[in-house]
Amino acid sequence: MRYYEQENLIAPKRNSANQRRYSDNDIKWIDFIKRLKGTGMPIKEIKKYAMLRSIGEETLDERMEMLVKHKKELNKQIQVLQDHMTKLDDKISFYQNEIKRLRNK
Repeated sequence: MRYYEQENLIAPKRNSANQRRYSDNDIKWIDFIKRLKGTGMPIKEIKKYAMLRSIGEETLDERMEMLVKHKKELNKQIQVLQDHMTKLDDKISFYQNEIKRLRNK
């Protein structure tokens, strides 16, 4: 979680002993950041999203547009991966048939 602090994506409160105290909202935000990161969103874009989020409700449209754009990119990547999977399945099927044919000689 320190990484997210270093990237200025989160600023947890601290107790009298200077220990970090994460609120439920902090945890939800970190989970969302991790999800964005897990989907391949660049840290630069995550930082932009976080900055807009910190501004408030007047940035809802822009944040939604960012997520819609990112979703479109993800769908493109998914399609490419599905195409790769189909080609791999075809090649595996070829090998299975060849192996079966050769063993049945």
